[in-house]
Amino acid sequence: MSETATADTADPGLPPAPGAEDYPALDLANSAIALRGGQFLDALGTPAGANQWLVDHGLAPADAGMQEICAARLRSLREQVRALLAAQVGGHPAPASALAAVNDALTRVPTASPLGWDSVRGMHRTAPHPIDQIVDQALGILAADAADLLTGPDVERLTACASTPCNRYLLRAGRRHWCSVRCGDRARAARAYARRAQAAAD
Repeated sequence: MSETATADTADPGLPPAPGAEDYPALDLANSAIALRGGQFLDALGTPAGANQWLVDHGLAPADAGMQEICAARLRSLREQVRALLAAQVGGHPAPASALAAVNDALTRVPTASPLGWDSVRGMHRTAPHPIDQIVDQALGILAADAADLLTGPDVERLTACASTPCNRYLLRAGRRHWCSVRCGDRARAARAYARRAQAAAD
């Protein structure tokens, strides 16, 4: 079973993948990074990490007080977005469960406070728990961003990093198929090693 490190305990030192600056949903998909040795670095692995990720993307205040249930909702949306990106890159049908999850996030964005009544206040407008409202808003924005990416002109440039074990997605620029210089160097080194091994075997 692979181990998972959180953003609080480890840092891979990788810059955002190409395109992640323009599409927060792409950065969300890449927020769990595969490392060597079967380990993962999860920026959303703790409530504090999830809170910081949302803050860094302008989707929550620093004092939002994220709880584990909210962080889990963010991680769940990430997995559904990754499933849609994988289907697009692989030329497969979009998983119905992933479509449903993204559409659910889109429809949960609060637009108006519902009407309520109690014996003390009588008729009044109610609001969801403030943290839930922040998370609903963030998930709705990220879901809309994922939909924009998957239906817009940039989808033609969407690809998966070609360096093992990297699991990040990027928007290809020219012939580049790597999410970072480090991954490009690793892929070139692996190819060179394979060529030397083949030459030695011949």
